[in-house]
Amino acid sequence: MEKRFWGGPRPGSLFRIVTPMLILFYFSTILTLDHEPARADSRRALLIPGKKTLYQRVITHPGAHLYEGASTASAVRKGWIRPFTAYYVFATSQTDATQWLEVGLAPSGTPDGWIEAGKTSPWLQALTLKFTERTGRQPVLFFKDMVDLEAVAADRDPAGRYLDLMTRFADYQSGDDQNASAFPLVAMEPKWEAVSRDQFYLMPIFQAAELFEGVKFLQVASIDPGSGELPLDLDLKTAIAFVVDTTISMKPYIERTRESVRRIYATIEKRGLTDKVAFGLVGYRNSVANAPELEYVSRVYSDLRKATDRDAFEGALASMEEASVSTHSFNEDAFAGLKTALERLDWGPYHSRLIFLITDAGAIRNDDPYSSTGMNANAMADMAAAAGVKIFALHLKTPPGARETPNNHNYAHKQYQTLTRQSDPTIGDLYVPIDAEDATAGVLGFGQVVEDVAGQMVALVQATASGQRLALDDVDMSQPGDVATQAAKKAAILGYALQLDFLGRQGAERVPQVVTSWVSDMDITRPDIPTFEVTILLSKNQLSDLHHRLKIILDNAQRTKRTGARDFFQSILSAAAQTSRDPTRFSQRPNQNLGQLGFLAEFLDDLPYRSNIMRLTEEDWYRLSVGEQQAIVDDIKSKIRRYEAYHNDVSNWVSFGPGEPGDAVYRVPLGMMP
Repeated sequence: MEKRFWGGPRPGSLFRIVTPMLILFYFSTILTLDHEPARADSRRALLIPGKKTLYQRVITHPGAHLYEGASTASAVRKGWIRPFTAYYVFATSQTDATQWLEVGLAPSGTPDGWIEAGKTSPWLQALTLKFTERTGRQPVLFFKDMVDLEAVAADRDPAGRYLDLMTRFADYQSGDDQNASAFPLVAMEPKWEAVSRDQFYLMPIFQAAELFEGVKFLQVASIDPGSGELPLDLDLKTAIAFVVDTTISMKPYIERTRESVRRIYATIEKRGLTDKVAFGLVGYRNSVANAPELEYVSRVYSDLRKATDRDAFEGALASMEEASVSTHSFNEDAFAGLKTALERLDWGPYHSRLIFLITDAGAIRNDDPYSSTGMNANAMADMAAAAGVKIFALHLKTPPGARETPNNHNYAHKQYQTLTRQSDPTIGDLYVPIDAEDATAGVLGFGQVVEDVAGQMVALVQATASGQRLALDDVDMSQPGDVATQAAKKAAILGYALQLDFLGRQGAERVPQVVTSWVSDMDITRPDIPTFEVTILLSKNQLSDLHHRLKIILDNAQRTKRTGARDFFQSILSAAAQTSRDPTRFSQRPNQNLGQLGFLAEFLDDLPYRSNIMRLTEEDWYRLSVGEQQAIVDDIKSKIRRYEAYHNDVSNWVSFGPGEPGDAVYRVPLGMMP
């Protein structure tokens, strides 16, 4: 197959060159960058050639210095710059064959000084990666050269070669490997502990090549710039929240939830873990605008309470009752219940976080006029992931659901699989279908799932408290079993990853410090498991602009659908031109898509992903069926609501210096881009 290569060409290579990009690895702890106050006189940074709104930026290397002028003979303004500080470029200069950059931490104001260009790397695209959870994958190995990585991947037994290198790495580090100079590795992700998702570090990618279908090799430079010590957890604590459909049909399952919780409490008390496990309770129904007698759309019956508060939580359980009237649809507002649980329960003290979504129906679509969230399953999954919460969707497949037209079981199945999908294909998803055709059997099966999964989370707490390390070898998903057994196995795999993350947090495990190396974005031993997940750093200004433009698309798509008019593209371009500082940008040409027409923000232009909205042409739009058009509209609507949530998520906005408020950035998953 053709080898695809991003970044600078390798000498003698025949790779096709793709737009260079820079990828940063970023975890949620804020890094405070060293800076000097901006001065009163104001200038603007240079634009990227061909762009009207994107400024040139660079990332500093270790050992970079900031000077008064474009020469090492000038006064040193800053003798030590924190590695991978992000600077805007204001001017360039050549001095004695050395390229210099005038840089500043903010895109406007007085520059902070001059830096050697050779001590920086251009930051063209603010893509970010995070390590995926360590469930079915091996630790990432950092190779000296791409040839070494390619040799392992192309071996007849790549998994064997990879594992052998992992085993030998300890000898290499200690100097006991007799062929240390020829050893292909420079670093390895911690083997027995994970780099906590709360840890911050940067790792730019300078080149990327796709030599094998679906697998990219990335040349990276990695360093942990330090961000202060992580808070040291003395104990791993688990929070389990029940988000329960409390409509008329759910009475027997509400009662069985009470019984399950009592049994779990008994286990916790027996094992002496009452201060390490907490329970929360949220109920949800549907729109009270349509049926006021429902009393609420969602309600917190109990915040997360430790098992020492058993009486208070059981009192909350006893107060939860099913509704007395029917709702406007068979589907209920499940996403309202989840959103309430994610936003209003106090998850802070708990490292292991789990939600049981308990329902006999699907969630109302985000285009339902009574949807309180306006979000679809993808957006809700993103919200849960951002909160570090795993959702088990317990779907009770009752006879009324099967009698719906179309069959509601199929609709809910697809929806909840999307909601609970995991990166590890061994797990797949956390959707648990429970056969409830016979009510008695359904109640028993449901209770068993709750108790078995919760039991795994309790076992995680107990094992960690006693110093026992969990092992994946104890879990075999290939062996058949009932839904309760399979769900418990998935919970055990998640528990393994949670323990690794917790232990890494306690030990303040950091990213391996290497100058340059090559890594694979998929596990060499299991190429179906990704080693990283991708997000993009968007500034407040960019997010606001993206929100505004998607609103234009949404409003016009809905209007033209109602009127049947064929002016969809003309109307959104007209609206965009009226609100743009450069109306001449927006001109329609035959067979041009929205990206080529210049309608969507230009920071999306060079992202290495396929966008349905960016590629949408006028012909495409009118060729789509009504259902396909509606699916695009619904997805845009859901993303808009998620962007609003990002904007309001104050704690996760990050500033790289004393710049303007609009330059603060937020990690937006690539799947949430239009």
